[in-house]
Amino acid sequence: MMSSDTPIACSLNAEELPRRLAEIRAIGEDSLLGVDEAGALRFRNDEATRARLEAIVAAESECCSFLAFDLRTSGEALELRITAPQGAEAVADELVAAFQS
Repeated sequence: MMSSDTPIACSLNAEELPRRLAEIRAIGEDSLLGVDEAGALRFRNDEATRARLEAIVAAESECCSFLAFDLRTSGEALELRITAPQGAEAVADELVAAFQS
């Protein structure tokens, strides 16, 4: 559970952010199958993709601790849901969009 005093800010610096976004785009290009109506990202289900997504989830959980990440197997795919507290939905939407760029 997130406390209400968790800051809604990314802690990555100007050098780290473009690198992270490039990693996210690369995973999307390699493995993204689509996004469902509820905004869940669906990826190819293989060990390499799971490892890459787990690394991104761990890294993003550290720099954007106000976001919640749920990575699970859903049928034949890996499903990633990113949720944000009220007022930070745009940050979650931008992250979802980065996987699709």
